[in-house]
Amino acid sequence: MAAPRYLLSAWPWRAVGYLATGAVTGAVLLVALVVAVVAGGALAVVLVGLPLLFLVALTGLPVARLERHRLRMVDREPLYDPHARPSATGLRAWLTTRLRERATWRELGHALLFAGLLWPVDALAVALGLLCPLSVAAAPLLLATAGGGRETKVLKVWTVTGWPTAFGVALAGVFLLAVGGYALGVVAGARAGLTRLLIAPREDGSGDRVVELARSRARLVDAFEAERRRIERDLHDGAQQRLVALSMTLGLARLDAPPGPLADQLAKAQREAGEALAGLREIVHGIHPKVLADHGLEAAVADAADRTAVPVDVVGFRLPVRLPEPVEAAAYFVVREALANVDRHSGAGRAEVTGGHRDGRLHLEVRDDGRGGAEAAAGTGLTGLADRVSVLDGRLSLSSPPGGPTLLRVELPCEPIDLCA
Repeated sequence: MAAPRYLLSAWPWRAVGYLATGAVTGAVLLVALVVAVVAGGALAVVLVGLPLLFLVALTGLPVARLERHRLRMVDREPLYDPHARPSATGLRAWLTTRLRERATWRELGHALLFAGLLWPVDALAVALGLLCPLSVAAAPLLLATAGGGRETKVLKVWTVTGWPTAFGVALAGVFLLAVGGYALGVVAGARAGLTRLLIAPREDGSGDRVVELARSRARLVDAFEAERRRIERDLHDGAQQRLVALSMTLGLARLDAPPGPLADQLAKAQREAGEALAGLREIVHGIHPKVLADHGLEAAVADAADRTAVPVDVVGFRLPVRLPEPVEAAAYFVVREALANVDRHSGAGRAEVTGGHRDGRLHLEVRDDGRGGAEAAAGTGLTGLADRVSVLDGRLSLSSPPGGPTLLRVELPCEPIDLCA
């Protein structure tokens, strides 16, 4: 606006367009809200109006979307959509995500402010900054048409008689138009700033950096998981098969060898090969258990419970469908690490694993009746798993008061996958 050619640029007209469309949009919004609230309230007694009242709470979403488009008329800064992408498809997931966001309620507040106060300000600004100066500047035209060249009224207040007076008033109108152009720019700028503050806050770049960091962490976890699976396949199909072949060869050689020191050495070598094979199988299972890849999380959790020295009850844990691989892997390793801690540190006599999938989230709980006092950051191995869970937008919490019991909870947002797709 400080540029000398401001009045000759498109910006005054952009300001007029922004304020004028704001006045029209706000008036329509006010009527729609009044009709919706009245109709919803009247029909609420028969429950028909409740969905209508519920939709009123979401009015801010389309209004904010429209406002972000209108802001481009007077604001060249990039706009930021504060809404998160739902974790799943479908209307229910979308509604759940939107109703939990602060931005939804902030936009509803903006819509109510827009309908009740802002659009009259827009209309008043356009009237005082453009329409009134235009009427004053058009005094000669009014005198020639409506006044018959003798007398006319400007803004229905001042009487103009004669052409000299009409042209003098017209010059004053041109001056008022210039002043109004700047005034409309100021009002439009303030109005756009308030709208951006409410529905499209400016980003200083930190948000983008946080998003990129989160994405890079997710990529690292995916790469790490893929590498684990590759190592597991290489060990299973390579070293493990070679050890099986070696053990069989030693066994055949022992059968063919005559009794004596040679046969004894072959038997010893076969036993050591068998022990090495058993140890390798445990390592492979720890890297990425085959039961998890082949049969899913439910079977893998049951297998981890069977491998725990402390008796573990798997109660009510049913997953009739498969979940995404990163979710299954993260959940399995959390359960396995928790059960390993029960074995090593808790002094528990019994543990329990419960969970399931509901409301678009995988829920897991590992409980034991041990001495308690566990801390996630005290070398229990859960810190890295908590980071892994957070990458998947999940939550891991640990409750372990002195004297017990210890309860580990995990929630991971996910949706079942279609294995037939």
